[in-house]
Amino acid sequence: MPLSPFHLGPAILLGLIILRYVDLPTLIIASVIVDIEPMFIILFNLDVTHHQFLHTFLGGTLVVFILTWIMKKIRIKFSPLLSFFKIEQKASLRSIFLAALSGIYIHILLDSRIYMDIRPFYPLEVNPFLNRNVSSVIGVYMFCIWSFIGGVFVYAIQLVLIKRNPMNRSK
Repeated sequence: MPLSPFHLGPAILLGLIILRYVDLPTLIIASVIVDIEPMFIILFNLDVTHHQFLHTFLGGTLVVFILTWIMKKIRIKFSPLLSFFKIEQKASLRSIFLAALSGIYIHILLDSRIYMDIRPFYPLEVNPFLNRNVSSVIGVYMFCIWSFIGGVFVYAIQLVLIKRNPMNRSK
């Protein structure tokens, strides 16, 4: 899904559900960062398909390590934003790594279902996840939209619980 916010839905829902195990800012960034590739290709009008190396598990894994390293260094800068949204979370190298891995791999899996130019197991030229059926494309988009709505619902529940019991914050 080049240049779209759809990947944020699954990231927000998953991140809020397993907040104790993954770093939410990293998961959100990881869920969209590989779309730098199609954005770059479109902006510079390159004569290649939109989904290249970063939309493979090999390229995505490289991004996981780079993103983990960067987020470990700058993660503290996200704390005021998280506090504003009443999300308290302690980040660790493990939670950052798991978030980066989850967000990027989920992105690749979702896009692999609907885009013919993705080769998730590069250098192999196969995409066993591809389903060219229109209902599959609609299904992926609907999954992302419903995940976002579910994430908003989970967030609202968490706010109510925090309001009822201020000691009930995620650690």
